[in-house]
Parts: sequence; structure tokens; C-alpha cells
Amino acid sequence: MDDNWIASLPEAAQAYLEGRRLDEVECVIADLPGIARGKAVPASKFARQSKFHLPNSIFFQTITGDWGDAAGEEGFIEPDMILKPDMSTATAAPWTGDWTLQVIHDAYDRKDNPIPFAPRNVLKRVVDLYHKQGWRPVVAPEMEFYLVARNLDPAKPIEPMMGRSGRPAAARQAYSMTAVDEFGPVIDDIYDFAEAQGFEIDGITQEGGAGQLEINLRHGNPIKLADEVFYFKRLIREAALRHDCFATFMAKPIGDEPGSAMHIHHSILDLETGKNIFTGPQGGETDAFYNFIGGLQHHLPQVIPLLAPYVNSYRRYVKDHAAPINLEWGRDNRTTGIRVPISDPASRRIENRVAGMDCNPYLGIAASLAAGYLGLMREERAEKQFRGDAYEGDGDFPRTLGEALGEMDEAEGIAEVLGKEFCRVYSIVKRTEYEEFLQVISPWEREHLLLNV
Repeated sequence: MDDNWIASLPEAAQAYLEGRRLDEVECVIADLPGIARGKAVPASKFARQSKFHLPNSIFFQTITGDWGDAAGEEGFIEPDMILKPDMSTATAAPWTGDWTLQVIHDAYDRKDNPIPFAPRNVLKRVVDLYHKQGWRPVVAPEMEFYLVARNLDPAKPIEPMMGRSGRPAAARQAYSMTAVDEFGPVIDDIYDFAEAQGFEIDGITQEGGAGQLEINLRHGNPIKLADEVFYFKRLIREAALRHDCFATFMAKPIGDEPGSAMHIHHSILDLETGKNIFTGPQGGETDAFYNFIGGLQHHLPQVIPLLAPYVNSYRRYVKDHAAPINLEWGRDNRTTGIRVPISDPASRRIENRVAGMDCNPYLGIAASLAAGYLGLMREERAEKQFRGDAYEGDGDFPRTLGEALGEMDEAEGIAEVLGKEFCRVYSIVKRTEYEEFLQVISPWEREHLLLNV
């Protein structure tokens, strides 16, 4: 590492450290669920190292801590990966007791090849495919989440947090500023942490659920935005803990409340001209616009396990509960799975409303871009625009994790785009997780089946 590495840090990180002594650096990488794995090292040691090592088995672990049998032909020998820092991702960890930076790392094997099942590498692979066609994908994610009361007993239902007024957060107050004020202290810390980390929040709104908020991020590079969502999940959790509540990104934490989505807005720019390929010379919609929608309609069912990665994810897709049940597309229509928001021609974009907030941001964005890419390359035409309430139609994508994994396993085009080795490992790990879930007997089963069947 260069002796002047601190001087070359991103502006926000330098501002955070101005006049202070850096104590520690957290070297992190996202695993399949999007959990930060890595090591914390003294700043002096980080300055002397250009890489560090972690076993590749971190990508074979389920959300419960069990292991999928995904190691491949060599067996479960846990070889070390080489993790190299991407210093452009260096950012503050402002909730710590000392002066700490976080740095996202990329994973390579001993021959310096990217590890194919590392989520950030999967997204890089998809973005590179766009670049080879002369395109630059642009995304803007929206993050929905709940602030809930501390829940220390898994058998107890999740409840909304206590608001500033001393009353539990009320539901069905979408866009209410009074409702936002209820969480003022938590939101203040979210803003402060985000500013210290150099993140620009486009806005915070109250959503339709009790204690449910949404944060919008400005559009930009898919890898940079996925990094920010990865960082934001930790940032928001830390802000909530300061105020005796939990932040949860579960897709459906409370039974009678709407689920939490990570809506993804897409546009594609021509690398040479910088112009939006969804818009023609006269401001009209292009074939590429309809092909991208067609790709989402044809291929999103094949990547649902990346957009809805847990059994809980499928509880979100409930008719009339602010989540799509099909892949119809419409203009400014929030009942459809694919929405075209109001915009001027230069900023024309397509919104994927299927992804849940529980998805790994790297994999969710990669999956959405992969579906659109196949539509562009195969010139797949969008179905006729839907008009009216799409909830009146039928569902047209998998409704259980097991069914979704079956569709993904058969999708050869998606495997080519995301990488066959990634799809193999992901499927094995998720099937292991699904089998774990099927061994758990739920309260519903005990209540209704114990004495009635």
C-alpha cells in the first residue's frame, strides 16, 4: 500500500478523518445473503498489506449458519481466497467508539481470477456485458424497511416501534410528515451517518406500513449503488439500535402490513454519445425500450430466487398490498410488476417492482440487469401495455422458493449471463436453506392441525 494512501481516500473519508488518528480498518465483503464478512485490522497493519485471505466457504453458508454442499470436485477443503481492497469504497464507520473506516474488497483465486460466486463479481460480470455492447447501465434503488420494537423472542410476533409521542407507530399513514416525525431521532442519525459516509439521500418518506420508511438514492453506476445499499443496511441498523429499536429489511415482517421492496429503476446510456437508448431522436420510445421490458417479462421469473431469496419473501406478493403479483407493465401504474414512471424523454426509465428489500443488492441488481440484457440481445418484445388494476389479473411468477429455484435451474440464458458456477453454488445453498425451513413446524400448523386432522 502507498505510504500516502490516506491522502488518496475518497473525499468524505478524508473529511471524516481530518484532525483525527485512524484506529482501525474493517475489510469487508458481502456473502450470498449480503452479510458483511471480513476482518478488522489496525490501521497500521492495513497500510502494510495489499490483500488478505478468507476461505471460499463463506459463500457456501446458509442464512442459519449451516452449509450447502457446493464446494465442487475438490471437496470441502476451504481454500483461501485473495481479497483485494477497492479503495474507492473506503468510508467511515461513524457509529464506532474509535475512528474506523470500512473498505469493500473483491475476491480472487490464486491465479488472480475473480471468484465467480462472489456477489460483487457477479454484478461486475453483468455490467461488463453491457459495456461490451457499448452501453452503460444506470440504476436507482429505493429501499423500504421497518423500524420495529426490539424483538428478542422469535416466537413473538414483530411489533411496530414506539414513536416519539410514546404511541406505537400507526399504519396506513403513507407520505405523512407527522409519521416521519415520530421517528425523528432515528432519521437524524441516519442522515448524520450517511453524510459522514459521503452518501447522498434523495429523500425519506413514510410508507404504508406501521413504522415503514423508504429511502431513495440518486441514480448512478450499478456497482457503486449496490455498494451503497450494502453499506446503508448496516448504517440504518446501527442508527436504530441507538434508539432502542430494530431496523428490519425482511420482505414481510408484520402479517397485516405491506412488505418491503427494493424497487430498481433502470436506464441505459450509449457509451459514445451519453444518450439514453430508451429514447429516440424525436423523443419517442425505442425498440430497446420495449426489448428491455420484454426481457424483464420473459426472464424475471427465472431470477426470482435472487429477488426473493427466502421463504418469507413470497409472503410479500399479496394482492392489493403494494407488491406486484404479475409482470404486466404499465405507465405510472403501481399495480404492475414493471412500471414506467413519469419522466422527460432524456431520463426515461423502467422500474422493476418485484425485488424485495431482503435481497442481496449486488445480486438483485445483477438479476434485473441480466433479464433486461437478454431482452436487448434477443430483441424480445414487450407484451401489450396493461391498463387498469393489475391485481385483477393472475400471478405469473413463482410463489414459493422451491418453485423459483426450479425455474432458475433450467434457465440456460440466465446462467450464461450471471455465470454457470455462480448459479450452481447459489442453487445448492438456497435449496439447503429451503430444506432447513421445511423441517420447522409453524404455530399455524400446531394450532389448526394438531387436533383437527
